Amino acid sequence: MRKLFVLLAAIILAAVCVNATNASAFVRNDERKTISDTPVSESEDSLLINLDSIIVLSSRAGINTPVTYSTITKKNIEKSSATHSLPMLLGYEPSVVATTEGGLGLGYSKFSVRGSDPSRTNITLNGIAINDGESQEVFWVNLPALSGVLQSVQLQRGVGTSSNGPGQFGAAMNMQTISPNKAYGKAEFSFGSYNTYMSTIASGSGLMGKGKNKFFTDLSYTHNLTRGYIRNAKANLDMLFAQAGWMNDNNELKFVFFYGDQTTGITWEGCPIDIYESGNRKYNVTGEYYDDEGKIHYYDNDTDNYTQKHYQLHYIHRFSDELSLNATLHYTKGDGYYENYKYDTKFSKYNIDNQVIDGVIYEKSDFIIRQQMDNAYYVGNTNVNYNNGVLKINGGLSYSFYDGDHFGRVVWSKYNANIPQDYEWYLNNGKKNDLSTYIKAEREIAENLTLYADIQYRYVKTKMKGIDKDIADMTYSKDYNFLNSKAGINYKFNDWSKVYFSFAVGQREPNRSDVKESIKAGKTDEIKSEKLVDYELGYVVSTQKFDASLNLYAMEYKDQLVATGRLTETGYTIQENVPDSYRRGIEIAFAYRPTNSLEFRFNATFSKNKLKNYTMCSDTNDNPDDWNPLPQTETFFKKSNISFSPEFVSMATVNYTPCKDLNLSLNFKQVGKQYMDNSSSRISKVPYYNNLNFSASKIFKFKKFADLKVAMHVDNILNRKYYSYGWIYTSKFADGSPDYVEKAVFSQATTNYIISVALMF
Repeated sequence: MRKLFVLLAAIILAAVCVNATNASAFVRNDERKTISDTPVSESEDSLLINLDSIIVLSSRAGINTPVTYSTITKKNIEKSSATHSLPMLLGYEPSVVATTEGGLGLGYSKFSVRGSDPSRTNITLNGIAINDGESQEVFWVNLPALSGVLQSVQLQRGVGTSSNGPGQFGAAMNMQTISPNKAYGKAEFSFGSYNTYMSTIASGSGLMGKGKNKFFTDLSYTHNLTRGYIRNAKANLDMLFAQAGWMNDNNELKFVFFYGDQTTGITWEGCPIDIYESGNRKYNVTGEYYDDEGKIHYYDNDTDNYTQKHYQLHYIHRFSDELSLNATLHYTKGDGYYENYKYDTKFSKYNIDNQVIDGVIYEKSDFIIRQQMDNAYYVGNTNVNYNNGVLKINGGLSYSFYDGDHFGRVVWSKYNANIPQDYEWYLNNGKKNDLSTYIKAEREIAENLTLYADIQYRYVKTKMKGIDKDIADMTYSKDYNFLNSKAGINYKFNDWSKVYFSFAVGQREPNRSDVKESIKAGKTDEIKSEKLVDYELGYVVSTQKFDASLNLYAMEYKDQLVATGRLTETGYTIQENVPDSYRRGIEIAFAYRPTNSLEFRFNATFSKNKLKNYTMCSDTNDNPDDWNPLPQTETFFKKSNISFSPEFVSMATVNYTPCKDLNLSLNFKQVGKQYMDNSSSRISKVPYYNNLNFSASKIFKFKKFADLKVAMHVDNILNRKYYSYGWIYTSKFADGSPDYVEKAVFSQATTNYIISVALMF
């Protein structure tokens, strides 16, 4: 690590010397068009001019904030494929790996940053943390067309700056919905591979009214339908977005509503590796059963069904050009269920007595079950922002309460003598109180030299009660107190180059599935919160034709929760605390624009992600015939690779605009090898893969009527057959028999396309 720091310091020193002697090679600041990952001269601070943007001002990094980030504008969001969920769009950013369960962007998708999984990313929407209170993830399938109503997205890598809600533990992402501008209307229709059909109808009033008082409304409805790539990866998705508000020079009152409804096929089991390697990449075991004659059938309603409604009320007041305040109330209501066909399963699993029918005792049956959720999430936020050009201060206070019920019902049984209708075999409840407050400041202490300080206090109380699906008692209560501090320095050599360094501490509580597994293992005293110390050192240069950034990071963990390779019955990752571990790497990004019509972009991350002095515990049984459990086998590793953490990730893009309103783009993504568990064994490896995508769009302008936009996106042009992640389970045997290994992978779609036609007026 010291060698890497020395190398980066040498590079920065050389770059400074080059800058000092070749300043004439760069154009004047007023002529520049910044296209870099983290532009040096970007008018982030001018957000105060736009009253609506004050909502996200507190959670965003500015041009002098010493953190590593990238910002995606509305223009770039609109260039993405209609089938790409937000995680897939983020997949082009540095150090980001995005993947899907069913093989297409529609349905379940997720992303990781520097190997940190989605539950470690603080995600805010208009300043409200939308991470699920229990899993700490955001399930993007519940808001399937969110990218279509976003003004911008900022992704911070590392601990980042303090924000409302969960502490950042590897990344932070904040999103702003569209701001009122001009009146508009849009009708877009898309069709593509695997019976994919999509439609969006949207309109907005723009700012209406005379004088200082202005009113605005926006409305958007999207319906998405696909058969999906693998069997049962079907998706039927709806999203409604609405906002209405009033504003004058110094005030804004805005109501925002999201409605998301999903019905998707269950895909979390993956494809067993032996079936995948036989060529049947689309196989999915879910819903599979045999009739009395031994013929295979598939239950056609093995589905995940969920409805989510978000209500936000924002008030913004600007006291002066230097001082502003915003306050928000938020409520989310969610409910849904998994429906599964369970073949040849014991009655005892559902706490039901054996059934006696016509004198015959049945110990097993086929079942249709529903595992249901009913939850509510309440949030109150307030933030104060002050900026006089030399000193910038942001302070925030947030409280949230999550209340979630989990319960399971048997809706059908093949053999039923006395099972009540909709028999409920488990019910448990989880509650979570989350109080956080922070203050952060940037101070220009000398010309071009800015110091940054940031401190956050967070109190979390989690409580669970009731019984789980395996009849285990879920009684649990725990309080956490976290103090997260950050500090940094930013120095601008001139208008087009800067260097920064930051130090930050992040802490995070275990999620619900972590706690559940510790309860069932009788190890609740051993489950611990995680701690991360993050060091960032970076250099950025930005000119009209060339932008580049170089960042060195060292993320040092204490008691990090890492994936074991196993999944719960409903697809959640099972994790365990590891005393010492780290993620260290170099991120490189550059963009070159030789002409106004041609642009090249590239980013790459080279990293080492290691567990130190790690003891891996494996299930052990007596022999492969009897499977009587014995104490676990321990295997010690001086160093081992952290699961799902590739050492190399890169992206290359070419954008070409041969004539006005015609855009062509090629994107090439590469992800290095990674592992499904922490053994670094060959059998747990996810091989290196790459993917080439093509996009083309053309706008036809009809001056007296509207604009017509036609777009085509082709993913995986090279028709690569690969999988992006998976799960693995290993059991050892005391009699010396070979290990028993279960391994399943998630196939990604081969070449596929989507064609869109949009009428805009």
